[in-house]
Amino acid sequence: MKQPARPENIKAVPVRHPGRWAGAVVILVLLAMLLHALFQNKAFQWDVFAKYFFDSSILHGLTVTLELTALAMLMGVVGGILLAVMRLSPNPLLSGTAWIYIWFFRGTPVLVQLVIWFNLGALWPSLSLGVPFGPAFWSENTNTLIPVFVAALLGLGLNEAAYMAEIVRGGIQSVDEGQAEASHALGMSRFVTMRRIVLPQAMRVIIPPTGNETISMLKTTSLVSVIALEELFRAGQNIYSRTFQTIPLLIVVSVWYLLLTSLLTVGQYYIERHYARGSNRALPPTPIQRIRALFQGRPTPPPVPPVTNSGVHGGGNLS
Repeated sequence: MKQPARPENIKAVPVRHPGRWAGAVVILVLLAMLLHALFQNKAFQWDVFAKYFFDSSILHGLTVTLELTALAMLMGVVGGILLAVMRLSPNPLLSGTAWIYIWFFRGTPVLVQLVIWFNLGALWPSLSLGVPFGPAFWSENTNTLIPVFVAALLGLGLNEAAYMAEIVRGGIQSVDEGQAEASHALGMSRFVTMRRIVLPQAMRVIIPPTGNETISMLKTTSLVSVIALEELFRAGQNIYSRTFQTIPLLIVVSVWYLLLTSLLTVGQYYIERHYARGSNRALPPTPIQRIRALFQGRPTPPPVPPVTNSGVHGGGNLS
C-alpha cells in the first residue's frame, strides 16, 4: 500500500502590525517634544522649583494635607460602615435616616459644605449640652469649639462617609446571603456575623474603591484653601502671591501631589494583594518580582483565576 505523501512544512509568516509601529513613533516624537519644552522653556524656572521644593512653608502645608487626608478618611470609613449597616437594617427609621444622610451629603458640593462648617457660628453663636428644650449644663463659643482645621475635617470627613457608605453597602451585598444565614443558624448575633463573617469577605470588593477615595481625598484637601487653612496648595499660593513666581510654585505643589498619590497607589496594590489571598491560588506578582523576572529573562506568570465553590475553574462540577 502506497504511503501518503508527507505534507509540506507550513511557512508561517508573522502578522505585521504597521499601525503599532506608527503609533510608537508618534508617541516617541511627542515625548521628545515634551521634554524639549520642559527643559528649554525658561519660564518653568527650574531653579525656583528647586529652591522652594523643600521650603518650610511647603513642608508644613504637606503635613497638614497628610493629617487632613488620614483623619478625614478615618472618619469617612467608620461613618461609612455605620451608615451602611443602618441602610441595610430592617428598621425603617434607621434605614431612612441613613438614606437621608447619604442623599444630603452626596447631593451638595463638598466646597459648599466646607464653607458652611466654617461659618457655623453665624447660625449658632454657641453650642451647648443640656436637657433637650431645657436648661444647658455646658456652653462654648462655636468659633472656639470649631476652629479652621476642625471645620475642614468635618466638611471632608462627613462628606466622605456618605460615599463610603455606598461602597461598604455594595461590598456587604456582594457576599452570599447563605453565609449570614449559616452563621445565624450557629447562634451568632447580627453584629458578630457582620464583623467576623461578612465584612472580611466584603473587603475584596471594598478595598479598591476605598483606595481610589483615599487618593481623591488627598487632592480634595486643596479645597480647604477657601477657608484659609494653609495646606499644601495654600502654602504654594501664599509664596507665589509674594514672589509672583506662579508657575514654578504650582509645579512644586503638583510634584508633591504626584509623589503622594504614587505612594498611595503602591500601598493600595499591596493591600488588595493581601485580601486576594482567599480567592486566588497564586497571588499576583509584586512590582519588584516583575522587575526581577524582566531582568532574568523569565516571563511573569499570570495570576491563577479564582477557584469557585465547586472546586474547579469555570464553575464545573466533579461528577
